[in-house]
Amino acid sequence: MAEQRTRHRAIAGALGAVALTAGAITTGLTLPAASAATWPTPSGTPQAVSKTISVSGTTDGGMKRYYGSGDLGGDGQEEDQGPLFELKDGATLKNVILGAPAADGVHCEGSCTLQNVWWEDVGEDAATFRGTGETFNVIGGGARKAADKIFQFNGGGTLNISGFAGQDFSTFVRSCGNCSSQYKRTINVSNTEITAPGKVIGGINTNYGDSLTLRGITIVGDSSKKIVPCQKYIGNNTGDEPSKNGSGPDGTYCKYSSSDITYR
Repeated sequence: MAEQRTRHRAIAGALGAVALTAGAITTGLTLPAASAATWPTPSGTPQAVSKTISVSGTTDGGMKRYYGSGDLGGDGQEEDQGPLFELKDGATLKNVILGAPAADGVHCEGSCTLQNVWWEDVGEDAATFRGTGETFNVIGGGARKAADKIFQFNGGGTLNISGFAGQDFSTFVRSCGNCSSQYKRTINVSNTEITAPGKVIGGINTNYGDSLTLRGITIVGDSSKKIVPCQKYIGNNTGDEPSKNGSGPDGTYCKYSSSDITYR
């Protein structure tokens, strides 16, 4: 899992039906909106996960809580922890709550869909997206207590996030800055609520042609506007810490305007 990490943590949000936005048009899906609502209550008996659960096709967790145990029971920020769920190409994971400890959350090895998935206390990362030329969809759900990143985009292709809620994080979504294999990555975030504290909504690498599009973003509790909507970097494939390359909308890499972000 590339990139050096410094971590810190937490929050919530919930779902509500909403019409298509620019992000939804990109994915071809009708997506829910995030709002400051009640964190979902787990159903049934919590399930300990000592070995990564492999998902092919569609798995519906019925809002059960899953948490790491044994080799997956750590709550630190060490690199290369195993995930609780590993999704094969084309798989869908929905209606799942990841409790603590959550290890490295969810890995998508190819195109995948995460629908109404909630992280109560993000471990290393909430979800990591791999593969080349893939499409990854995150529809609804939320994540809190992410000491570093919520979403880590290591593969290539397009990542669509809509109707999500995140709070207390360092970076909401990051195009890998120093993976050994680098790609052009397109990230679309829409109808999403970001609650402070947080540092960066999206981090992208301009030298690899990445782009971040923001539509319908609500930022809560950041009256000083310290959260950076789009941070540009010069990425590398050597493992070095990437250097910053400016921030703010430019129509090419950071695609949004002031009307796309509401502060509350």
